[in-house]
Amino acid sequence: MNVPNLISLLRLAAVPVVVWMIATGRFAGAFWIFVAAGVSDAIDGWLARVLNQRTHLGAYLDPIADKALLVCVFVALGQVGKLDSWLVILVVSRDVMIVGGIILLFLLEHRVAIEPSFVSKANTMVQIAFAGLVLARHGLGIGGASMAAALEWAGYVVALTTLFSGAHYVVIGIRHLAAADGANARH
Repeated sequence: MNVPNLISLLRLAAVPVVVWMIATGRFAGAFWIFVAAGVSDAIDGWLARVLNQRTHLGAYLDPIADKALLVCVFVALGQVGKLDSWLVILVVSRDVMIVGGIILLFLLEHRVAIEPSFVSKANTMVQIAFAGLVLARHGLGIGGASMAAALEWAGYVVALTTLFSGAHYVVIGIRHLAAADGANARH
């Protein structure tokens, strides 16, 4: 266990706290913990590079912590009526599809390196910014009617980047499956 992995574990431990705060209407606290989690994500990645402490565990733990936080925040915000259910379903479905594809490839004994694509990173940044703005609006009272309209449009941007990223991963998954089938046919 090293410091970057410990930070990722702490971010993972923050997930139920943020969800509880959203569920109980404590949006300001949820916002600040969400921001701290985002900062910790940057810090653990930086420390892993600077201290040369990149580990196999960290390669899995960091994205798991990030996705757990993001998906749970979207679900919690949807549950309390702060996000439209169609958007929550879209965001969660994309991640379930990706995990399902990785499990399928694993079951077919086709190992793949888990590397987020540029499209996925951009989608994650858009989702994080959007969730942060929703939490800021309800927790810090930022904006009024204009903020509500901006968030509505931002929700469509989240939907588009989520759809694009999901389609991108479907294409990558199909390529991996085709490669696995080709390798199995030769043996």
